[in-house]
Amino acid sequence: MDILFRYFPDLTPRQREQFQQLDHEFRGWNERVNLIARTDVENLAERHFLHSLGIAKVVQFPAGSTVLDVGTGGGLPGLPLAIMFPEVEFHLIDSIGKKIKAVQDMAHALKLHNVTAEQVRAEQVRSKFDFVVSRAVTRLANFHPWIAQRYTATASADESHGLYYLKGGDLTEELEESGLVASVTNLSDFFGEEFFETKKVVFVPANKALAKGKRTNNV
Repeated sequence: MDILFRYFPDLTPRQREQFQQLDHEFRGWNERVNLIARTDVENLAERHFLHSLGIAKVVQFPAGSTVLDVGTGGGLPGLPLAIMFPEVEFHLIDSIGKKIKAVQDMAHALKLHNVTAEQVRAEQVRSKFDFVVSRAVTRLANFHPWIAQRYTATASADESHGLYYLKGGDLTEELEESGLVASVTNLSDFFGEEFFETKKVVFVPANKALAKGKRTNNV
């Protein structure tokens, strides 16, 4: 966990304790459910927890806001972000029930009262949220229509609200294909490890999204 504490030195003792416990709980569940490739468990802190927290380098979720994590898998990026933002409500969804069971168990063990988890597909969600986060579930052109109508009125009126999507590689073609108004932040601007050289956070504002050339909100 030292790598997390180095990049986020202002974590409280309680948050440090929760990250340590998340590491323990995640490894235990991974033996049973295979939340991530077992060959990558030794890189858990850097490539999964810190990668998830890359979003926290790009946006500070306001207290009282709501965040939907789509395709959370084993709780990434939602669980690390829920530790980082204890006054923000996170709803983690995935279509695979055994992974959601693991997420629910970990959230309970860590006493993350700001986390709910549900087995459901993104297209079936009816609640609305201020923010959406995800770790590269699919290409943006496929992903964005699932969540384009899931924003609150508050999100539609605030330029910092919208989708924060963790992706890697050259995104030029993918962004052009999507027809979305988006900005890209390189995580290598914040993290020095080789893993982050090609990792990015793509931000699509809730109030300026363009889907296939047509505006999806009120701007």
